[in-house]
Amino acid sequence: MAASIRLGRRGVCIALRAIKHNNLTVQNRLIPQSKRPWTAGRTGSGFRHFFLSPSVCGVAPLKVEMPALSPTMEEGNLVKWLKKEGDEVAAGDALCEIETDKAVVVMESNEDGVLAKILVQEGSRGVRLGTLIALMVSEALKQLRLSPAARHILNTHGLDPHLAKATGPRGLITKEDAMKLLGQRGEGRPAPAPLTVSAPAVAPSSGRPSFPPVSVPGKPGAPGTFTEIPASNVRRVIAQRLTQSKTTIPHAYASVDCDLGAVMKLRKQLAAENIKVSVNDFIIKAAAVSLREMPEVNVMWSGDGPQPLDSIHISVAVATPRGLITPIIRDAANKGLQEIAATAKALAQKARDGKLLPEEYQGGSFSISNLGMFGISEFSAVINPPQACILAVGSTRAELSLAPQDPDGPVLRTQQLMTVTLSSDGRLVDDELASRFLEKFRTNLEQPQRASLS
Repeated sequence: MAASIRLGRRGVCIALRAIKHNNLTVQNRLIPQSKRPWTAGRTGSGFRHFFLSPSVCGVAPLKVEMPALSPTMEEGNLVKWLKKEGDEVAAGDALCEIETDKAVVVMESNEDGVLAKILVQEGSRGVRLGTLIALMVSEALKQLRLSPAARHILNTHGLDPHLAKATGPRGLITKEDAMKLLGQRGEGRPAPAPLTVSAPAVAPSSGRPSFPPVSVPGKPGAPGTFTEIPASNVRRVIAQRLTQSKTTIPHAYASVDCDLGAVMKLRKQLAAENIKVSVNDFIIKAAAVSLREMPEVNVMWSGDGPQPLDSIHISVAVATPRGLITPIIRDAANKGLQEIAATAKALAQKARDGKLLPEEYQGGSFSISNLGMFGISEFSAVINPPQACILAVGSTRAELSLAPQDPDGPVLRTQQLMTVTLSSDGRLVDDELASRFLEKFRTNLEQPQRASLS
């Protein structure tokens, strides 16, 4: 019944437009059709003005704007539309993928309705916050029905189906309707000229070669030319923060070797109980416990000086195709090893898929970057402002050493050693404090039971 009423209302609206195609009566006045705000047609600016009008047959359009998906976001890139024009959309449905300054985030719809018009195409870059990117209506209006042949003709020639007069049953646009529209376009106005790319002007030869050599579009590049690749939002933010860190933070470095013998033994015991944890999970737990025991290191720099932190949130660097991002394991000192392992694995996968939420990568107090799995034995990492420290972790190596003296004399043993390097903000963590922290960290890592890792 309700559906019939809506269809009837829609039919009345269409009939009224047909009756008043020459004049529009408003408040007992006759206004010439030339002054109607949407007489330009249903495409181009007229089509957009039609949808931007206060209501369409009594149904107000719903605006879809570029949202703020992170606190520092000022603009975004529209990566992909997940719905197409004419699709029905329910509240909570994924509308599109937007690249913020941190990650690629799925934008969900807040309303039920139909996606009527996409105003910003996928692949658009630098779309400012609040920009109108699409329009929805609360119910389906002007739904077009095309035969397969008509759809092929209209798509091939780039014709707007709204301009075709439907003569088929129940408003179906037939092949003949599409051919008639094609003929009308040929009679009324010429088809748009194909886009041509002209070669750049070459300066007169001065007897010296140009550096780099000039390349011509459409032709093989000359030796020494280059292709400019635009930086993604994530890459631009990484570059900005790295430059800020190295130019405004006085970095100090200190390294220590840790014996992982006890960690390897405990990993085997946990594996026998079908509990899978990585060496990095032990490192995260040991760092968190060390920060709890030495709160003077769990600080960050504010405009007025050191700012102590009440919570211990460990940021773990994860490499993704879009760049480095640091998802956060919150309250790591209070989590068990198995919970840390599960959380770290889930966050790393979300980071690689570009599905991290802002609260999952913002607000860390201490960072860990592990390149040991890439065969890097030792390195120094750049501090992630406004944090005070970042711990760089290298690979594990086997080394022979002398065991403590026993009655039978010196005994050689094999140690599994790992080098970690602490990069610290010299304004907050001086060399003496950094040395004590590394000693505490080494103790907690080499004696995992002491740090309640199990």
